[in-house]
Amino acid sequence: MLNKDAIKRDFVFFMKKMDSIENTALVGALLKVKNLEDLSNIRNKTARLPEPTSDITSSEGQMAEYPGGMNTLRQQVANLFYIEGVHSEMKTAKALVAFIVEKDGTISNVQASGDNFTFNRQAEIALYSVPQKFTPAVFNGESVRYRFKLPLTMTIE
Repeated sequence: MLNKDAIKRDFVFFMKKMDSIENTALVGALLKVKNLEDLSNIRNKTARLPEPTSDITSSEGQMAEYPGGMNTLRQQVANLFYIEGVHSEMKTAKALVAFIVEKDGTISNVQASGDNFTFNRQAEIALYSVPQKFTPAVFNGESVRYRFKLPLTMTIE
């Protein structure tokens, strides 16, 4: 019995280390993407991003959509979220995650704002990691960049 407990502790320790390694790799990928985005923003300082508006009607255009809808997106973000990377004294963490859906349906310029820095970073990593592309927004028959805002709230146990 003692041997099984030791094996279980070693396994849990090993899995936490693997999670830590994976999280470090994801943070590295996030930093690389953010650096590339920052460089493109410097080059395109005059570029303006369209805000979601109620002026877009079905005859003129449509908003960007995630395959399966917003509930699917929220579920995938929750599944990709590395909760052990969040350090918080409070049980509930909130963030508003703003991002751009590009003309090709990819996600860029992810920025989370909230009271907990580590929760914000994990939210950004999770959003960059979603497996599917959006259907891009269409306005006047052309694909356009579209700003999205996704509120996130998680209970940390």
